Amino acid sequence: MDLNNILSQLETANEEETETLLLQFNRENSHTFTFNQKEEALRSKLCQSVLTVLGKQVQPSCQKTCLETLRILSRDKRVLAPVATREGMLILSGMARLHAGEEGGDNQKTPQEDTQSEEEERVVVEALKCLCNVVYNSSAAQQVSVEVQLAHGLCANLRTARTWHHEVGLFTLRLLFLLSALRPDVRGSLRREWHAVGLLTKVLEHTLDVRWVGPYEAARPDPQALPMPAKDNERAMEALKALFNLTLSNAGGEEDDHQFRLISAILRHLLMLKTETEEKTEEAHSHAINLLNNLPVSCLDVLIDVPVQGGQEKYGGKNMDAVQVLIDFMEKRIDKGSNYKEGLTPVLSLLTEGSRHHREIRRYIKAQVLPPLKDVKIRPEIGTAIRNKLVRLMTHVDMGVKQTAAEFLFVLCKESVDNLLKYTGYGNAAGLLVARGLLAGGRGETQYSEDEDSDTEEYKSAKPFINPITGHVEEPMPNPIEEMTEEQKEYEAQKLVYMFDKLSRQNVIRPMGVRPDGTLAPLEETLCDPPEDNSGSDSD
Repeated sequence: MDLNNILSQLETANEEETETLLLQFNRENSHTFTFNQKEEALRSKLCQSVLTVLGKQVQPSCQKTCLETLRILSRDKRVLAPVATREGMLILSGMARLHAGEEGGDNQKTPQEDTQSEEEERVVVEALKCLCNVVYNSSAAQQVSVEVQLAHGLCANLRTARTWHHEVGLFTLRLLFLLSALRPDVRGSLRREWHAVGLLTKVLEHTLDVRWVGPYEAARPDPQALPMPAKDNERAMEALKALFNLTLSNAGGEEDDHQFRLISAILRHLLMLKTETEEKTEEAHSHAINLLNNLPVSCLDVLIDVPVQGGQEKYGGKNMDAVQVLIDFMEKRIDKGSNYKEGLTPVLSLLTEGSRHHREIRRYIKAQVLPPLKDVKIRPEIGTAIRNKLVRLMTHVDMGVKQTAAEFLFVLCKESVDNLLKYTGYGNAAGLLVARGLLAGGRGETQYSEDEDSDTEEYKSAKPFINPITGHVEEPMPNPIEEMTEEQKEYEAQKLVYMFDKLSRQNVIRPMGVRPDGTLAPLEETLCDPPEDNSGSDSD
């Protein structure tokens, strides 16, 4: 339908004619996501005309049709100028029952709002969808949202979450996520003034049907219960994304510590739940892991400290069910073989920090990932065990992925270079050792318990024959210089020195050496470095 024709007819149309015109436009463009650039001015005028209609007292059916039109138009960020104004945003937020820009008010529902008709509820949902599109596509609209305190209206709506219908809750949470993602300056107000973290925590608690049996312990999900409904899962994921934004930086304090431990307990409960599909379960767990990474590492003990459910005696009575879910999740993400940066590094970082600060978590994960070595005839990066998969990642092309995987294994080895090399070989670990300045051996800075790692008899007997570079026992190779005379050996050595010298002078390679502190430096510097002063030590 021609836009010029629609605009000319809208100027004189009554409510019923307006609705008929816009319904036809909506039907024709419901699946349109790319628009003709030549008609930008016309679409912008249509936005203004629709807002003018919404500013009048029209019936809910006409409001819903107008909002559907506006939602379609808001897919194009170039025509949003009429909407990204104080007037436009107040009209939309009013339709969404957010009461933005109003003084006071925790947005308590009126009796009329409690008895919304289905048509009125559709108006609210369409208005929220429009706001999501407009806020996402227009920086001007984001600024106006801050000025009219749209976030305050959203938080006030969170207080009535128990009465939400699904789509109202879903798009309220999505709008809060978008606003907190696109306007970092709003996050502080959301946390301090409008208590959004606590409100979102209650939304999660209600959505996931958490039943408390201890201060930070939720009742174990019933194994016979049906999977979490898709709608509940959708709302939970939007709440998790919003919480992620709000916890990107935390000020700390007693109140925050309680809140974060509460969130940790809810996330533990979520990790133990199943949704209707394996894919959706993995997505929910991914959001839970992202949020756990934002929380203070001291709160991770909530994942394993569940006195009512009980735990394993060998791990100090701690319950490792949630940690096992995280290990399984990690292995699934490794097996996918793609998108390691976003998909794998968050869970690796979480397991690393959990292992670094919680002895029982480290002991449990090490038993799964780095069990005592028996067969050392195969290179550590070859095989299907978790250790093999992680060692392969230590030489991944993505620097972030290789560093995260190496750090994880290093922490499991209590940051002992000798221990790490035993499981990975020097070649795979070289990148980490260079970055940490540990080429000369030693330990990292974190202090760990003194419990000793016991080697198997198979490893002890094979240890003298293990190639420290590759980390495995190699088949004997013929010695290429065995049959050479001394003169031939000397000639080959001089030839090698000449080749190195030539490459070095041409800056093709740069010979490096290891300083006494374990860091790499150009060879000439390391040769000139004075030896460490050992005058204070006993010597013969």
